[in-house]
Amino acid sequence: MSKLYIVPTPIGNLEDITLRSLRVLKEVDVILAEDTRKTKILLTHFQISTRLQSYHKFNEHRIVDQIVSRIQGGETMALVSDAGTPSISDPGFLITRSCIEHDVPVECLPGATAFVPALVNSGFPTDRFCFEGFLPQKKGRTKKLKILAEESRTIVLYEAPFRLIKTLEQLAEYFSPETSISISRELTKIHEETVRGSITEVTEYFKNKDIKGEIVIIVHPGI
Repeated sequence: MSKLYIVPTPIGNLEDITLRSLRVLKEVDVILAEDTRKTKILLTHFQISTRLQSYHKFNEHRIVDQIVSRIQGGETMALVSDAGTPSISDPGFLITRSCIEHDVPVECLPGATAFVPALVNSGFPTDRFCFEGFLPQKKGRTKKLKILAEESRTIVLYEAPFRLIKTLEQLAEYFSPETSISISRELTKIHEETVRGSITEVTEYFKNKDIKGEIVIIVHPGI
């Protein structure tokens, strides 16, 4: 039966892909990729020649109905993002919802996502946590920070390297400079790093660094 597979891909180390994911990527008719150039590197490494098609936040609203119709017509497709699990701070929600609305089978494979190892590495409570992904860049940012400042659960955020210091300074403002945080970057890669301490301590550490790689911030409110 034709269906849509949601396939997680490695967040860094290519060895983290599952055997099942490799089989699915080989067997489907088309792989929908956030960036075909990046996905091509992965496929070439594992000698997979499945046809690629671009599917990203800039074209998903325009082509999602077409994709669903093609699956209904008999094609089986896999959706991948540049790294990690599609739909987790990456495209994937829209096509998943559309498939479900049109009774098209959807199967999400288990696999890599950055916030899980970052959360575990933090040493903060993991029994209750909230995943917020990227904070709003402009509209709604202040409101979101005020809401999070009242949160009692461990908080998980994503951030880009060039915005890290600004975000840390804002966290110090809305929480407290002494709030405990953990920052993980370059997860599963050669230069993987996790830095723990107060917001003040961690900010000072990164102010003197050439920050690279995707960032996961874990905040322990301590409420």
